[in-house]
Amino acid sequence: MGYAQLVIGPAGSGKSTYCSCLYEYCVASRRTIHVVNLDPAAENFDYPVAMDIRELISLDDVMEELGLGPNGGLVYCMENLEDNLDDWLTEELDNYLDDDYLVFDCPGQIELYSHVPVLKNFVEHLKRKNFSVCAVYLLDSQFMTDVTKFISGCMACLSAMVQLELPHVNILSKMDLVTNKKDLEDFLDPEPTFLLSELNQRMGPQYAKLNKALIELVNNYNMVSFIPLDLRKEKSIQYVLAQIDNCIQYGEDADVKVKDFDPEEDE
Repeated sequence: MGYAQLVIGPAGSGKSTYCSCLYEYCVASRRTIHVVNLDPAAENFDYPVAMDIRELISLDDVMEELGLGPNGGLVYCMENLEDNLDDWLTEELDNYLDDDYLVFDCPGQIELYSHVPVLKNFVEHLKRKNFSVCAVYLLDSQFMTDVTKFISGCMACLSAMVQLELPHVNILSKMDLVTNKKDLEDFLDPEPTFLLSELNQRMGPQYAKLNKALIELVNNYNMVSFIPLDLRKEKSIQYVLAQIDNCIQYGEDADVKVKDFDPEEDE
């Protein structure tokens, strides 16, 4: 069985930086991972690219030849990837062993995770190739400053979770840039009653029923838990990776190492 992370989230949430730091951490830990670029608009990388969608199709070529804008061109590129799952992607995946660990660095257009079925079909293809897949959803911690932005982030995250139907690990990225981390403590694992109270204070009374329904939805799907990630701290990366590994059951097939010892003789 192979293992895979699908790194998703809004544009600018730090997905490529996360992939780069994760690769450096694994190299230092003598652990092998392969980072795959799924963004046809990407140009520069801080990690070795194991597979690159631009070998199949690039956004610049699509915009020039078809006259599409950036968003329409990106959707066209991803739909082209979907059409080539059994050809290009299968050929690329055949280069890796059954127990290899792949990290897919995805584009940031939210519609790819919310209602366009491209990534869902991509995930299903990975599963058919015997990959255990986990979605890693990154959200910029600098925007989590009040309850309205928190709920908005949860809704986007929930949309991706429902669409992809994968184990989800939700990460607050860019914690190294947050000046006052106490402002985020209320949103890492908040109580529904706290969220509802804060939401009612910030919005008009006509939204009371909507606020209650939103909080109940988030609470029922257990989507109010985020893991803070500070890329400057090795323990923070280690903890996040352990949570992801647990989701995809990475390492459970490894042989247990038992240390030999001589039992003490009974006196």
